[in-house]
Amino acid sequence: MESRQVLQQALEEVEAWERDQNDLWFWEKLGRLPFVFLDKMTPNFVREKLGTAVDEMAAFLETGGTYLVQDTAIYSKFAPRLERDGAGIPQTAEVAGAPLVLMDEIARELKESRATFATVQGATTGIGGIFTLAIDIPLLLGTSLKVLQEMALCYGYRPEDKRERLFVVKCLQFASSDIVGKKAILAELSRFDEPAAQKDVMAQLQGWREVVVTYTENFGWKKLFQMVPIAGILFGAYLNRSTVQDVAEAGRMLYRKRRILERLRVEQNKEELLAPVLCRDRK
Repeated sequence: MESRQVLQQALEEVEAWERDQNDLWFWEKLGRLPFVFLDKMTPNFVREKLGTAVDEMAAFLETGGTYLVQDTAIYSKFAPRLERDGAGIPQTAEVAGAPLVLMDEIARELKESRATFATVQGATTGIGGIFTLAIDIPLLLGTSLKVLQEMALCYGYRPEDKRERLFVVKCLQFASSDIVGKKAILAELSRFDEPAAQKDVMAQLQGWREVVVTYTENFGWKKLFQMVPIAGILFGAYLNRSTVQDVAEAGRMLYRKRRILERLRVEQNKEELLAPVLCRDRK
């Protein structure tokens, strides 16, 4: 387990990243301007796909749906790098207790791997412009949900738990929110593991639809650039890659912060338990 000093330094790195999220990227700003106009131009079959994304998100929150990932592939990456007795795939407790630097290393590898996949996916669906965008929407949503679950597994959390799937959706919401939204989500997630906040989970679940609305609105700027066949290959590849990178990085940092805070709480509890003993020894 890392020392308190190392954990505090890691926490400061995450908080610095959070402060850097206080402005929207140029393309995101551009995307929000023409969305209402573009929405009127959107063919009905694309609208239907956006509606399907809402339904799929509901299924994910309720049961995991078709997007729930298995832990085997992720945990197997830890096996050769952990100092442990015995062979086989590590258990959840072993991964949760892994050094933070190892969690970060595997999370970064997965981020790059999924971003590469999204690049190819975006280029393929960009061939037909606006018409193949209908295929791109559920694929990109699925990739985003899966990479966030992989980030969860890297830091020792279990996406099959409904409450954990809420955290996944909040990460997705964070990645596609404006400045005000990001601040509100950070405030929510900073209290996510506090006992007093856990009873509010069901209330938070009721607001999941706003996540999908925010997320699908970001396809406005994709529609703008992917309306032109063939040229959509370049735009689709670049924009899908940047989307997945942003989502993966948000997940990595937010799960990293959560694990750091949990370890700091453990350290604090140890110090509180040892304090009477140390006082007695001094006497």
